[in-house]
Amino acid sequence: MERRNFLKSALLGGIAGAVQLKPGNIFASESKEAQGETDLVAVMGGDPVTMYKRGIASMGGISRFVKKGNKVVVKPNIGWDKKPEFAANTNPELVAAIVKDCLSAGATEVVVFDHTCDEWQACYNNSGIEAAAKAAGARVAFAHDEKYFKEVSLPKGLRLKSAKIHESIIDCDVWINVPVLKNHGGAKMTISMKNFMGIVWDRRYWHANDLQQCIADCSTYSKMPVLNIVDAYRVMTQNGPKGKTTEDVVTAKALFMSTDIVAVDTAALRFFNQFKEMRIEDVSHIQKAEKAKIGTTNLDTIKVERIKI
Repeated sequence: MERRNFLKSALLGGIAGAVQLKPGNIFASESKEAQGETDLVAVMGGDPVTMYKRGIASMGGISRFVKKGNKVVVKPNIGWDKKPEFAANTNPELVAAIVKDCLSAGATEVVVFDHTCDEWQACYNNSGIEAAAKAAGARVAFAHDEKYFKEVSLPKGLRLKSAKIHESIIDCDVWINVPVLKNHGGAKMTISMKNFMGIVWDRRYWHANDLQQCIADCSTYSKMPVLNIVDAYRVMTQNGPKGKTTEDVVTAKALFMSTDIVAVDTAALRFFNQFKEMRIEDVSHIQKAEKAKIGTTNLDTIKVERIKI
């Protein structure tokens, strides 16, 4: 599914309001004039690196989020023993671009990790992320043993009152959340908040105790990401979170980024609906997180920038 699919009349919805896709006018609704810094950027039509560069520039540059001397974590999805074309993991080119940008902003260290679902060495290798991250200058951390995780309190959580969080998140100055947009059998969707399951040790408790609420609860963690970047270059529309074949994947060529984790997940979910119907009520952790005052699903109340490459 390539560019021609964007030229069909369909509901985009990943930007504020419903947008009919039309030839030559992909983002039919123009960005609204608003004062202050951009809250959410939606980019479509380029390769992962180009979209990231355009998006981060619109957000004010990486130096808005990463300061000289910072220790930074870039947290992609590396959960599955799958190659990039299956869209089970974050695009390695995007991860590398973010790592390089953080280092250029003066970060003293950039760490990349994930608590994988499949065997961790195979995930790190076959996703392409370990090699890409290291080549970009990052340190790739381990997360396959409980010793790398420390207990933290989640006083605002309803079902999840505490969690063991990876030491890299606890010890860093700032972290950047970089999920891939995809279907998920249990949580319905993997986006930014769902990606928190890769920073914790005990995920079994979540699945047994209202998964949607636990996802929202973990997103009340006091040390939230300074930026959420949703990779939608390739999108797994079915059989997630791992996928079966590349037939489960569409090449969507999009990217969303925001400081508001609820807003960016709302935008990405509405974009997903261009390919497969998924109601926000079914991805209820988004609305539960809004209820916890983590962010907003009302994209009309924030400054959104739309970029078509």
